[in-house]
Amino acid sequence: MKLDACIGWLHALRIYTHPRVLGMLVLGFSAGLPLLLVLGTLSFWLREAGIDRTTIGHLSWVGLAYGFKWAWAPLVDRMPLPLLTRWLGRRRAWLFLSQLLIGGALIGMANTDPAGDLSRVVIFALIVAFASATQDIALDAYRIEAVALRLQGAMAATYQAGYRLAMILASAGVLWIAAAFDVSPGEYSALSWQIAYLFMAGCMLIGVIATLIIREPDVPVGQSAIVDEIQVKVALAGLHPDGLPARLLAWLYGAMIAPFRDFIVRYGYHALLILALIAMYRISDVVMGIMSNPFYVDMGYTKDEVATISKVYGVLMTILGAGIGGVLIAKTGVIRTLFLGAVLSAATNLLFVWLAGRGHDVGGLIFTISADNLSAGIASAAFVTYLSGLTHTAYSATQYALFSSIMLLLPKFIAGFSGEFVDAYGYAVFFTGTALLGVPVLLLVWKVGQIDHAGSVKNNLRKE
Repeated sequence: MKLDACIGWLHALRIYTHPRVLGMLVLGFSAGLPLLLVLGTLSFWLREAGIDRTTIGHLSWVGLAYGFKWAWAPLVDRMPLPLLTRWLGRRRAWLFLSQLLIGGALIGMANTDPAGDLSRVVIFALIVAFASATQDIALDAYRIEAVALRLQGAMAATYQAGYRLAMILASAGVLWIAAAFDVSPGEYSALSWQIAYLFMAGCMLIGVIATLIIREPDVPVGQSAIVDEIQVKVALAGLHPDGLPARLLAWLYGAMIAPFRDFIVRYGYHALLILALIAMYRISDVVMGIMSNPFYVDMGYTKDEVATISKVYGVLMTILGAGIGGVLIAKTGVIRTLFLGAVLSAATNLLFVWLAGRGHDVGGLIFTISADNLSAGIASAAFVTYLSGLTHTAYSATQYALFSSIMLLLPKFIAGFSGEFVDAYGYAVFFTGTALLGVPVLLLVWKVGQIDHAGSVKNNLRKE
């Protein structure tokens, strides 16, 4: 019996050898590189530059660009780009454009000192965030369309692996480079940070090359979208069905209204419950994450310590957690893994309360980062898989952008006040509060688990 169980687990692990699953490592890297450069790592830079915690908290609202990407997702989903779409295809054209914008804006950040011109840094950070969100829209659509539903857990895990490897580079790599070029260690050096960000801009070439190499998914605009457009044409009484006004309105309906209508029709009143879970699931981690780097600085950890423990070792633990999550999904299902991830994500935030009372404790930091990042990896793999199963291939980019936007809006908004909260009540109370924010999530996962998703997600994802 034990031998059969081992064979079963080994067979489950074979999903990671699928070519498209392996390819998500590089694509995930391209998606993961910009995020911390305008959020986590940037907060470390700003704190060293003497920017106060309240301002750092407010500047985290730059990340709301990811929360509103649903607004332009229909354009990314359906609108062709001149020359690029004909050359690269529907998904790759938008990937290519967004990656060029990210690289250019990072060069702009690299040539600016926030201590002297904070507004300019914010403008370039906003460009990076919007371009990065656009890249996510196109890449999420590619990931959903590339493989069947049974492989989505593995796709999510390898995507997370590539994403987290990029985060090592965008966090630990930046800190190491900045530390190496510090003129006077222990003192603020704008030049060292600027060199580090310029190097990150060059690393976006990895994403550009990957986009030029990968093959466009063989998924055209779905039949349901075509039917929607025909229905609109019929309804446009008084307009010639082949005229430009009728065709334009039909396209707008198929691109901007049909994706949301499709989700509501498939899930009915359960859609509100699903959206509530999406809005709350990552709230503990996102709210806490904004203050993590200021916390390390205030606790006296050096850039090298943070880079090695939190940004390298911690990310490797997240990758391990994502891999475990992918296997758990294959063996036990999405909902059970989703619930486990929610429990662990909230509980491990309490370890930061313990760490806050110990001050500069490298051993305590290693233990805390191990538990927190492992749980985050499990939760992320489960959540990405769950969101992927909710989408329809006719509207994959728009619908996934809607879900991932809802995931970020509330947490990012609350996180914007995290600096003020820490100033008023301290780190221990703040971390306790972030753990308590995860309690309602458990009830939502339980309730959503009672919904029959089988009929709703059937045939949503392309079969191999």
